[in-house]
Amino acid sequence: MTYQPLGMDAETQAAISRLYDPRPVIPARWLLVALGGSVAVVAGLMVQNGLTLVWRDASFAAAVLVLGALGAGRVLLRDATAAGPRRLRDFCEFALLLVCFSAVGGLGSYAAASDTRGFVDPLLAGLDERLHFNWLTWYELVVAHPLLQHLGAAAYGSIYLSPLLLIGALAWGGKVCRARRFLLTYWLGAAITLALFPLFPAKGALDHLWHGAIPYMPTNGLFQGAIIPALRDHTFGAVSLGGMKGLVCAPSFHTVCATLYIATALPMRRMRWVLVPVNLAMLLATPVEGTHYLSDMVLGFIVAMAALALVRALEERHAPVQNAIPLWA
Repeated sequence: MTYQPLGMDAETQAAISRLYDPRPVIPARWLLVALGGSVAVVAGLMVQNGLTLVWRDASFAAAVLVLGALGAGRVLLRDATAAGPRRLRDFCEFALLLVCFSAVGGLGSYAAASDTRGFVDPLLAGLDERLHFNWLTWYELVVAHPLLQHLGAAAYGSIYLSPLLLIGALAWGGKVCRARRFLLTYWLGAAITLALFPLFPAKGALDHLWHGAIPYMPTNGLFQGAIIPALRDHTFGAVSLGGMKGLVCAPSFHTVCATLYIATALPMRRMRWVLVPVNLAMLLATPVEGTHYLSDMVLGFIVAMAALALVRALEERHAPVQNAIPLWA
């Protein structure tokens, strides 16, 4: 069911469709509950494993300033009626949630890694063999072409830029429910990834498969193989927001994100021409720059599709109540 008033001509209905989203609005409280629950779970795991957050450094101060500015913008513009302030208000809301979800997820990967045992690299490498994927050949190709190294690193790092472009475009277009759908799916994909992480702790393909001097150090390098044992032994206890790196090998969260970004961008006439190629490039860069096995990426794709399906099911269930609500209500 969509918002389609009777007795209106096609031109009027087209104008209204630009102000009304044809999908049911996800209540803001769902996102707030998801964030609050995540903070509680991650905080509990950090306390349990003796982890602390470094707050006396520049990265923490910067995070506080950014979150404070976004929160202030959302509150001060809450009653905005003009188009420009409304767009800014919505962007502040979306960006605030996105940054919080990302920060809590990063901390959650450290907390989850503390409770892992062993490494499953042989299993993941064996699955790659069954998939007929040779990671060493992929890596050697990148080593032989410096341009691929620079392009791959840039594409891999776009994981932070793509969602900002998405929520910016959605805020500009007044697509509040699409933005909330994306944010809920992003949170759910991260939550499923962290829940599965303890089943698949891994050092990464570079650490496991490459022997001898390393001719090219990818973005993730040997970080996982060094930090996960330290977290298990409780010899690493202070986590800095500025120094965090993803610890999850399988499922590949870069693959989860790329899939979600592409799925969100495809219906957007202009953004898809930018974000689809960028995120396809990120997928191509993920094996080397993230030192991921192809099996990690397959699992990440499955997680993303499951998150998309679950959120769509929640929307369908909620549709009778929220259908045809104006975007700015």
